[in-house]
Amino acid sequence: MAALAALWSYSNGYILYYGDAQSHLNLSRSIIDSRTPGYDQLGTVWLPVLHAICLPFVSDLALWSSGLAGTIPVSICFIAAGLFFYYAARYAYDNRLAAGVVLACFVLNPNILYLATIPMTEIVFAAGLGGILFSLFRFRSTQSRNCLVLGIAASWFMSLTRYDGWFLIPFSSFAFAYFAKRHRWQIFILFGAFAALAPLYWCAHNWWETANPLDFYNGPYSASAIQAGRPYPGYHDWLVAAHYYAKAGELCASWGLISLGCIGLACATVKKVLAPLLFLVLIPIFYIWSIHSSGLPIHVPQLWPHSYYNTRYGIAVVFLAAFAAGAVPLLLPGRFRRYGWAIPIIAVLPWLVHPSPKNWICWKESQVNSDSRRVWTAAAANFFAAHYTPSEGILTMSGSGDMAGIFCRAGIPLSEALHEGNGPAWLAATTRPDLFHPASWAVAQEGDKVWRALQKYPGVYQLVMQIETKDDPALLIFRREIP
Repeated sequence: MAALAALWSYSNGYILYYGDAQSHLNLSRSIIDSRTPGYDQLGTVWLPVLHAICLPFVSDLALWSSGLAGTIPVSICFIAAGLFFYYAARYAYDNRLAAGVVLACFVLNPNILYLATIPMTEIVFAAGLGGILFSLFRFRSTQSRNCLVLGIAASWFMSLTRYDGWFLIPFSSFAFAYFAKRHRWQIFILFGAFAALAPLYWCAHNWWETANPLDFYNGPYSASAIQAGRPYPGYHDWLVAAHYYAKAGELCASWGLISLGCIGLACATVKKVLAPLLFLVLIPIFYIWSIHSSGLPIHVPQLWPHSYYNTRYGIAVVFLAAFAAGAVPLLLPGRFRRYGWAIPIIAVLPWLVHPSPKNWICWKESQVNSDSRRVWTAAAANFFAAHYTPSEGILTMSGSGDMAGIFCRAGIPLSEALHEGNGPAWLAATTRPDLFHPASWAVAQEGDKVWRALQKYPGVYQLVMQIETKDDPALLIFRREIP
């Protein structure tokens, strides 16, 4: 399944539709390919696991340019997530059929399958989430210390992939302590202390890089800074926040899986196996809280402002509903239990009725929000592929963002670009391009720092190409005039 999904995304060129997918891959590449390569290229906002697991593959220019350098490790995480969810359900429900239903509802969701082929963090996080669920319910059965160790490792993996993992730490500690038959307080404290090392490391990393241990939260590239206090639906309104998140979850999961999950919740309540569902519902709660209080908007096309933004965060509802669906076979009468394998058909029925990718909200979000970017990226990449000579150098704004996507597509190493992540050399080149002009080329968008620097000192670089698109500022390519 993972291979088929990857082949579909690769053959259709969908791997790098998400702007964040391109940026994640470029950030990973910049650690080994930059004018200033190394640890500092990790940045401070995005957590490091995805970039670390892409490192063995981004060094290959073809894998990086095609996006497969991100597809390979994320697909492996998808397989790991499926296995962990299956065995977690086996131990939670004590039923193989229930575990099979959970697995099928998870792996047959097209939004999951698409995210499993691109360098984004949702499926990587799912691998850690499945790991902690498996270790938790295995621990309930065996009381094995190895399960505690695995649970801590899974917590580290989650906490260094997405900030949701930080929120889950105290609840994970409580769950392990609750399932322990002795030394409950010791386990609660021990698990919490070790699991908290991951967030503490990231705060220390932020302090090392910026002198602000909370730069990921309130720094210039944080979500709150991007939002800049602008109101959005759900900000400081719990009901609206819950409504928008519920809609995103419905679009990610489909009405079929949501219905199945509701039936499963009732079955789990009757059978008194609510523990895994109570744990999984914490992630939607985290997102509703983030919409309300942390400058994290979610936009869905059915609700104002009728656009696509962060809709993929609803994927946590798929985790919850798929696991809840596993409880349905527990109440099937004996003679009907043999037909339990057909239960996941309800979950995939909406996708069978409407099989087009246009109905897969995660793919649609990536497609709609990248229309303009893909146009100017392709045009600029084709230009540089035809005109750029190695070692000439390119002055630009971002070493891992949208601009770097041009170099990725053109197959130009990131070490050819001079950007703000390269420190004093970039600062000098943009402060006085008439005196410091190490790059033969410059790429800018109207209004950015490079554009302003070149406008302030005209004559240093000559405009040689301008690419206009409907939704983004014009992209400008300059050639240096001063020898």
